[in-house]
Amino acid sequence: MTAPSTTARKGGRWIEQWDPEDTAFWEREGKRIAGRNLAFSVLSEHIGFSIWSLWSVMVLFMGPEYGVDPAGKFFLVAVPTVVGAVLRVPYTFAVARFGGRNWTVVSALLLLLPTAAAATVMHPGTSYTTFLVVAAMTGVGGGNFASSMTNINCFYPLRKKGWALGLNAGGGNIGVPVVQLVALLVIGVAGAGHPRLVLAVYIPLIVIAAVLAALRMDNLAPVRNDTGAAREAARDAHTWIMALLYLGTFGSFIGYSFAFGLVLQNQFDRTPLQAASLTFIGPLLGSLIRPVGGRLADRIGGARVTLWNFAAMAVATLVVVQASVTRSLPVFLAGFIALFVLSGLGNGSTYKMIPGIFQAKAVARGLAGEEAAAYGRRLSGAAMGLIGAAGALGGLAINLAFRQSFQATGSGTPAFCSFLACYALCSVVTWAVYLRRTAPTARTAERTRPEPAYAEV
Repeated sequence: MTAPSTTARKGGRWIEQWDPEDTAFWEREGKRIAGRNLAFSVLSEHIGFSIWSLWSVMVLFMGPEYGVDPAGKFFLVAVPTVVGAVLRVPYTFAVARFGGRNWTVVSALLLLLPTAAAATVMHPGTSYTTFLVVAAMTGVGGGNFASSMTNINCFYPLRKKGWALGLNAGGGNIGVPVVQLVALLVIGVAGAGHPRLVLAVYIPLIVIAAVLAALRMDNLAPVRNDTGAAREAARDAHTWIMALLYLGTFGSFIGYSFAFGLVLQNQFDRTPLQAASLTFIGPLLGSLIRPVGGRLADRIGGARVTLWNFAAMAVATLVVVQASVTRSLPVFLAGFIALFVLSGLGNGSTYKMIPGIFQAKAVARGLAGEEAAAYGRRLSGAAMGLIGAAGALGGLAINLAFRQSFQATGSGTPAFCSFLACYALCSVVTWAVYLRRTAPTARTAERTRPEPAYAEV
């Protein structure tokens, strides 16, 4: 295996050859290069998540003088979710078009736009339409996830993807509780009348992340723009099955992260400071546990972990429903935080399944070795953008469900009941598609090509 050559091309650092499945190459230098890119990818994605979830804390600063009711705040929080979901599709293919390192720099600098805009409009008297437009701009932070995951997926061998993708995503997800902690600090020290202090923290961090990505990350020349892969992934049923499962896990994580503070304020009458002191706990634990979900999936299979995880999420939701009905804040917090932890585990296990599924399909097509690995990387990278977009739309659905629930009943209980039905559906789909064993028939016995071992994904 020829050592990767890093050359100046197209204005950036390009590695011309890359084969992580070659064990000797991986141990000699691939692991070090991949680890360096992973570290700075995590930093940029972390800040992207913080900006994407910015309005989940900005609404805590919006007292009666802003003239926005609870339903309006839930919708304000939901808007960045849908924008981020839509942007995840083009962001996925930007890596191949511009290079992973180059796009990381650009996508980091784009975060300056919504941050500076929020600093300009965040005061009483601003129209609700203006708030909606500025909140929508923070969707660029949600797009960062797709390009970052697609990029890191190309750097790592299949046997390491669960851990690497879990670490990359978990480090990014931590951006949600971190911005909530920053808001808690600002509210606790300066009061709820100083939201611009939160923004003052992030503007220099965005610049630092962009500079470090430019200096320390690499582009992979073998990762070419492939619109055919996107079309092929979109036609594959497993892309949309996994989109449903990821909607159940990541959609829960991001939706609950954005809505947690508002639920506490409106259902349990918490003040902004009291809400901010609690909202970061769930997203923090869910982010930290995500790599563990990936590691468990590496060892015992992503489908198995995902099935049991959805079952546990259903149980935790039942606890939340009971606490919501009885208005027991301690039980509610315990159940809600359990949902965060389980959503983090499920995020890791479902994302591990994606490259495993397409690798299994390559084997079923009669491919082997590097040819099979290249096919798996090509299709899984394209599928990740579509699946990631669907997952983010789950966050939109959760916030709209809360908005409707509070509008109609003044409680989040009906919304939680709908989430329970979603987890039950995801459990059935996981078992039926990836774990159910069928008896062999004469027709299947005649096949010469092996079937995908989906239970092992």
